[in-house]
Amino acid sequence: MNQRKALVFLHKKLAGTLYEMDDDYVFQYDDNFLNDPLNNSISLTMPLQKEPFVSKTMFPFFDGLIPEGWLLDVAQNIWKIDSRDRMGLLMTCCKDCIGAVSIIAE
Repeated sequence: MNQRKALVFLHKKLAGTLYEMDDDYVFQYDDNFLNDPLNNSISLTMPLQKEPFVSKTMFPFFDGLIPEGWLLDVAQNIWKIDSRDRMGLLMTCCKDCIGAVSIIAE
């Protein structure tokens, strides 16, 4: 089974883990993050819950973090990442996103 994994941080706190499986993408909130009543969800479309989110395509929230335009061209040319490799782009380009969310490849 092929699998890639990335840690998702919100305000520098581990919020959860994003997995790319053979046929699905899975996002699971971290238990410690869920147990802290001060934490908010990473997105309105992904409310705080113990159950994992599963999708056949990259979740729109995460896909929206991937650069576009000339910045995407730079990522493709320097790191040789195919524009269809959404998980690869996310893990490479979104370590220090604008906003509160960061994605770190594991």
